[in-house]
Amino acid sequence: HVQLVESGGGSVQAGGSRRLSCKVSGLTDAIDCLKWFRQAPGKEREGVAAIDRDGYISYADSVKGRFVLSEDNAKTTLYLQMNSLKTEDTAVYYCATAYWGQGTQVTVS
Repeated sequence: HVQLVESGGGSVQAGGSRRLSCKVSGLTDAIDCLKWFRQAPGKEREGVAAIDRDGYISYADSVKGRFVLSEDNAKTTLYLQMNSLKTEDTAVYYCATAYWGQGTQVTVS
């Protein structure tokens, strides 16, 4: 079992930055890939960024060049640095593997 707890959401003005964190605990050795998703009201859930066991990172085209995924050396916390935020980035952001966190709201105005 894996526990994921997101934090760092809030309100930010367009053009600003925000960093989300995802604390990972439990059976972390079993994790092949960690992902950030988001879901805006009335829209389908969207994959934002992912990192696999080998450290390969990928991004959705909608955030490429603006968002940066990273993790700490102990691989216990996943980060999503969000820069040049747009109103369309407003969503609940989730950290996920085979399990999901509770999500953290990001509102860009």
